[in-house]
Amino acid sequence: MKNTGIILLAAGNSSRMGTAKQLLSYRGKTLLDRTVDTAIEAFDRDHIILVLGANHNEIASKIENKNVQISINDNWQSGMASSIKVGLEALIKQFPDMEHCFISVCDQPFLTSEIFMEMFQLKENSNKEIIAARYSDTIGVPTLFSKKYFEVLMELSGEQGAKKIIQRSMQDVETFEFEKGAIDIDTKVDYENLKSKE
Repeated sequence: MKNTGIILLAAGNSSRMGTAKQLLSYRGKTLLDRTVDTAIEAFDRDHIILVLGANHNEIASKIENKNVQISINDNWQSGMASSIKVGLEALIKQFPDMEHCFISVCDQPFLTSEIFMEMFQLKENSNKEIIAARYSDTIGVPTLFSKKYFEVLMELSGEQGAKKIIQRSMQDVETFEFEKGAIDIDTKVDYENLKSKE
């Protein structure tokens, strides 16, 4: 995927889970290891930024040696916007020629490298500047933004995620069907349901 980077958001404190969901195990790997490995299959390692925040020392120490850059968001409590900005700043500094950027999370266990590649191909085949995953009658992550939106992403604040930009730019959005994207792990019930399907 030419001139394309990815920000992996994993800075939250998993308050609804009660433990760091990044480190929950599924099919022999933590959710975070699964996500990072998936990104490595699709992107150059230099084009991946992993954003950590809450419990970052514990989480970073348990990531297997992936050789991807970790950026710490000390302001993670202010909401997702700060993590997007930390990640985008780091990625632009590391990858100044970047033309497109994915934003993704670490708690979608059915995310695959093929999904990233198919979303990028959809971007190439459409005239749209945003490609967003669609599932359960909503749109969300992973989302691919062209450079046109980098400045707008940097202006997000508080709990605002990238969805706000998507919703106000629908004329510039193409969606990608990712039915299993609806399966994310926010609560112990979510995790037990996932484990029951192993």
